[in-house]
Amino acid sequence: MRHARRNLQRIVRLAAVGGLVWGSLMVSDAMAGEPPAPGTAAGGVLRAGDPTEGLVSRLGTSRTAGSWRGADGRPVVAVTDEDAAEEVRRSGAKAKMVRYNMDRLRSATATLGAAPRVAGTAWAVDYASNQVVVHADSTVSASDWSRMSDVAERIGGFVHMERTAGAFTTRLNAAAPIFAGSSRCSAGFNVTDGRRSFILTAGHCGSVGTPWFGDRERDARLGTTVASSFPGEDYSLVSYENGDSLEGADIVTIGGGRGVRIIGAADPVVGQRVFRSGSTSGFRSGEVTALNVTVNYPEGTVTGLIETTVCAEPGDSGGPMFAEGLALGVTSGGNGDCRTGGVTFFQPATKAMAELGVSLIARPEGGGGAPGSAQDPSSASGAGTPVAPGPPASQGSAIGPGIVTDIAAGLGPLGAVGPGLAVIVASLLMLIASRWIQSAQGRRNYRNYYSQTWA
Repeated sequence: MRHARRNLQRIVRLAAVGGLVWGSLMVSDAMAGEPPAPGTAAGGVLRAGDPTEGLVSRLGTSRTAGSWRGADGRPVVAVTDEDAAEEVRRSGAKAKMVRYNMDRLRSATATLGAAPRVAGTAWAVDYASNQVVVHADSTVSASDWSRMSDVAERIGGFVHMERTAGAFTTRLNAAAPIFAGSSRCSAGFNVTDGRRSFILTAGHCGSVGTPWFGDRERDARLGTTVASSFPGEDYSLVSYENGDSLEGADIVTIGGGRGVRIIGAADPVVGQRVFRSGSTSGFRSGEVTALNVTVNYPEGTVTGLIETTVCAEPGDSGGPMFAEGLALGVTSGGNGDCRTGGVTFFQPATKAMAELGVSLIARPEGGGGAPGSAQDPSSASGAGTPVAPGPPASQGSAIGPGIVTDIAAGLGPLGAVGPGLAVIVASLLMLIASRWIQSAQGRRNYRNYYSQTWA
């Protein structure tokens, strides 16, 4: 019996010490890997996009050719040598051996950009096929097609020419509609410079000085465009008339009285599922197919865009694209419609906010509603929860939940370190228990010893 108690005491002590070490490591890892709180990082940006970004950067553009998310959800990295492939596999990602590195692919896109401009064309690097794909819409003439084909042939066999239906146009005429003159766009995300509130939307929607209204009759003055970049890039800032955004400024509404709370911004990954909201076509989803895309609109060339399979229609311009509670971009343009499908391009939100010197409007401390979200809107629960009618709203599809919530985000800093702290507390209780076992054993030994002497 005495040996059993001693063994129990040893087991409790060892488990307690092991728990303290494990809990300390959990807390240390959580604090080291914890992203900045929304609105506290530079530009209000959470860099939570490509998990292979550090690896690709370390290997360099001479040994890699892009990364994307595979059909099974695992990251894939294109590499040009076996040593790089082995390093990718050790990181847990898949490696794909390719012929052309990123330096060669970027050189090809630079050559295309230096050629005489042809409206109705667009190009991007297709990481999975290790090609540069050039799209030409229905407005490109036979002679211009022939000239672009000659340029592609001179570059090399890895430049692929494709005809596409429809025409690449900006989607002027989006979430909540905003009106200016005879045009209509969509509000994107609510942002701030720390003093005033703005709407981040597309640059082609209006130049500096454009007045915006919240109704078709132009009675409710919403604000004025105070900064705009188009062509070249495609973003603008609309300053609210009264200096403040509406209640629920961090909510993107997706129809049916439901919305998604935006908690930060990130750069998307090729293969990632994304969502878009617009006043013309409502709430839609699709997949990112390319990054750093160049598009030759009739009004001018825009570079650095995100290419997706999400459909859009005229009036959706400037509307928000997001995923997992993170702002990704604002609608720029594309072809097709939501009946036949098409390609839609987006201005990256991170770049626009960084160049404008603004950040996303965070949920006010103690504000109503659910805590911040980092969930996919297609898989969350809570449908039917009403949301405040903030500017980034959409009319359309009833797909989606109420305000999406995340327990860890709601807990704030404790959400990341809480499990580790719980292990530490449990381990300390076990140490106290082992000490109690030892004390109880000592008392029993004392009583036994003196009871014998008394006898």
